[in-house]
Amino acid sequence: MKTDMKNHLFSEIEYLNASKKDKLAFKCSYCTKTFYLPKFRIRRNIANKHKFCSNKCRSESINKKIKVVCLNCSKEFNKYLNQVKKFPNHFCSNSCSCTYQNTHKTTGTRISKLEKWLQIKLIELYPNLEIQFNTKDTINSELDIYIPSLNLAFELNGIFHYEPIYGQDKLIQIQNNDDRKFQACLEHNIELCIIDTSKQKYFKEKTSEKYLNIITNIINNKK
Repeated sequence: MKTDMKNHLFSEIEYLNASKKDKLAFKCSYCTKTFYLPKFRIRRNIANKHKFCSNKCRSESINKKIKVVCLNCSKEFNKYLNQVKKFPNHFCSNSCSCTYQNTHKTTGTRISKLEKWLQIKLIELYPNLEIQFNTKDTINSELDIYIPSLNLAFELNGIFHYEPIYGQDKLIQIQNNDDRKFQACLEHNIELCIIDTSKQKYFKEKTSEKYLNIITNIINNKK
């Protein structure tokens, strides 16, 4: 038996000596009322450290709100307890989230002029939309552009993704990584849009506009 359940009121000896149908005492994780569960149900749900005396208490525990402080503007606001545990960084609005994320980037230094230009344009066009650039946190593989609220990502694939510029082995490695990235996005319910930028040999704003238009059209259709 695991003894790290937070609200059981019985000893390990009592648990070991009890039969499957014997009832053992718990304190409700929400209302603190004492209630009883048969041993076979405890064993079945041993991984769940919290126990509730009713579905009502379970629901109210999930929907409970606590005060938190916005990481960007320091404003106090209420947030659901289950969201606090899932998302430890607190933002009072999408605007604050976007401002913080876009000013605290620590990744993505090896990016092309096209990517840098697109970053500037997208932040200007969507100031209230959290857009992450060159992040690896979501699928443990870098996404050029990722918009969490839309479950939407973009990859800008240059000529190295299609031709063996550095040899056939390197091309195969790149394409295998592309396949893994696409599969990881599917598993995380992220729509990954792959944009072929291989025809742009040199960066120019004029030739970059078409890639920006592709991205903004997809974003606008998803919003």
